[in-house]
Amino acid sequence: MDKVQKGGQQARRAAMLCQNKRFGLYLDHRRRQAQALEFRQLPDGTHTPEDCVDFIRQSCGIQSRAELDHNDEARAMLDRIMADYSKWERQQRLDDRLVGGWCADCN
Repeated sequence: MDKVQKGGQQARRAAMLCQNKRFGLYLDHRRRQAQALEFRQLPDGTHTPEDCVDFIRQSCGIQSRAELDHNDEARAMLDRIMADYSKWERQQRLDDRLVGGWCADCN
């Protein structure tokens, strides 16, 4: 009988991240920068929660989020993704304060 790995705290952490609309916006921004795309080519809201799951799996080299709780390299990559996303969030909030912007859907 195959032993199925169960997800724990890290799998839940990744699941919550993928349900966060702001993380999808981060992926939109990240992809626009990486591929030198204009906003009209890749508008905000393009990445769905399923796209976010695919991004996590591909970036962490896993087939299932449950592996995050059993694979140190995958967990380290999730930590890196979370750190990069948090840095982007901080920068977005700073930019909003500097220009006086506010987004009701983002807060």
